Amino acid sequence: MSDTPLIELRNLVKHFTLSNGLFGRNKVVLKAVDGVDLLIRRGETLGLVGESGCGKSTLARTLIRLFQPTSGQMLFDGVDIAEMGEHALAPYRRRMQMIFQDPYASLNGRMTVRALIAEPLEIAGIGDEASRRVRVDQLLDTVGLNPDHATRFPHEFSGGQRQRIGIARAIALNPDLVICDEPISALDVSIQAQVVNMLEDLQAELGLTYLFITHDLSMVRHISNRIGVMYLGKIVEIAPNDALYKAPAHPYTQALLASIPVADPEARRDSAPMRGEVPTPIDIPSGCRFRTRCPFATDLCASVEPPLRELDGGHFAACHYAEKVMGRQMEAA
Repeated sequence: MSDTPLIELRNLVKHFTLSNGLFGRNKVVLKAVDGVDLLIRRGETLGLVGESGCGKSTLARTLIRLFQPTSGQMLFDGVDIAEMGEHALAPYRRRMQMIFQDPYASLNGRMTVRALIAEPLEIAGIGDEASRRVRVDQLLDTVGLNPDHATRFPHEFSGGQRQRIGIARAIALNPDLVICDEPISALDVSIQAQVVNMLEDLQAELGLTYLFITHDLSMVRHISNRIGVMYLGKIVEIAPNDALYKAPAHPYTQALLASIPVADPEARRDSAPMRGEVPTPIDIPSGCRFRTRCPFATDLCASVEPPLRELDGGHFAACHYAEKVMGRQMEAA
């Protein structure tokens, strides 16, 4: 892993304007991603966790330019691609690929496996038909499938095999960045570890950089170098994986980690429970957006939004009382 950043997001915003009221006359703004600063180093795996609806997948789709960002900068290898036109963006699209959550929905059921994997090569104008056939066979072998599978259709495979096909398709163009959007959540538990181990092997072999989005807090610790925690459109904490698990600084991170099932309930990390429900991204609370559920919230939290600041050795948190919260956590451990 290098210290050189491959991806740098600066105050990235993605809002959606929705129609509301009679005949859709009223317009409301859904703040899916609301000012994210994030750095992904070349060759690392950055895990991204958070509750459903916090903006993880929207961030991923904006980063890969499936969504046009509302504002902010997205630096890819030092070049801002946020406002780049499609023609100029084409070379960068080859360097960014995505593995989707549902392998069946992401594969065209009317195309053979060979056609699915060869399609990115055809679009990019790489090779002729014969060389693409050879490349597809190599990719199938790389992800643990038999080249004889190339003539079959997606419905003839298991969920784990379909995800392997999706991975082969994602690495066909030798990308620098692969965004893994919940790549194992639709798979059986027995298959999840196989897919994650394969992703790690591919990273070592091909020098890939991963953004790994998941709800599985145990798995993300295994695969990630650093972990970011997202809440209601913003990163509220980011740290090296061991530091995050040993001393979480943000109350939201503590609550997430306390929810991990353990064999011995008495050994579970002691943490104050979250209150209430996640606010809507259409009406975000003032100040700290977690304050309505935080057991440590004060008047300051209601009036001033805390910045994401460094606490110690690459450990960042957006909390006015992060040091005190971390201290309580360490005393309770």
